[in-house]
Amino acid sequence: MAQVHSVLVRAGREPCAVTGRLAAPRLRPYVAGYSAFRAGAGATGRRVLPLSLAVVVVDFAGLGALVSGPRNTPLVQEEAGWRQGVAIGLTPAGARAVLGVPVRELTGTVVPLDGLQGSRVGELVGRLEAAPGPAARFAVLDEVLTAWLRPERQPDATAARGWQRLQAAGGRTTIGRLAAELSVGRRRLETGFAREIGLTPKTVARIARFQDAVQVLAAPSGTFAAAAACGYADQPHFNREIRAMAGITPAELRALVQYTGQLRG
Repeated sequence: MAQVHSVLVRAGREPCAVTGRLAAPRLRPYVAGYSAFRAGAGATGRRVLPLSLAVVVVDFAGLGALVSGPRNTPLVQEEAGWRQGVAIGLTPAGARAVLGVPVRELTGTVVPLDGLQGSRVGELVGRLEAAPGPAARFAVLDEVLTAWLRPERQPDATAARGWQRLQAAGGRTTIGRLAAELSVGRRRLETGFAREIGLTPKTVARIARFQDAVQVLAAPSGTFAAAAACGYADQPHFNREIRAMAGITPAELRALVQYTGQLRG
């Protein structure tokens, strides 16, 4: 997925392993992408980072299937944490079309998936567990989400377009300029975001900058200077924002997002 959902609270003896893939073309307006993950031995807890997607997490190690909504502050789970499974990133359009709810109803929450999809969740989890590896699991997700998809469930058009534009721009645009690009007034834009997403356009832009910076820090060659260039005024501004958004220092965040290997089976 283009956004990093969570990192470990504490690293263990072995690195985490993760791999990702885009959804099938028909699903891409609704599904930002898939990832398969496995926590390394000795790793504990999860720190859910600010993000503007709804993320479905299916954990095979006991926590079941959950939906983690968009948020603008970190959520720290000291002991519990997803150990092995898959994650699905849903856009605002995807929250409606796949889960049947506006993403604002999920914002800031973590809820059981079966509360939204009922008995179908058990079949999904069973098929994912039986699949032999990440590629097979992603194929299962393509099939199941296509069956769940109801494209007629449409989000607020202004909010959906504005959200997409902020992701493409990495949050590096003013809200006034965004409203002008969408040919709406600023008040109409903000009303649409409140009704559909539950976060203001300014907050979604702030999350987009943060997530771009996280992607830079996750690269082996990523530097703090390069991450600060993701729309921050200067290095002190970048440092303050990372602490506020992640609850840890930039150095701590970089160490955790780089604590991964390639998941192969």
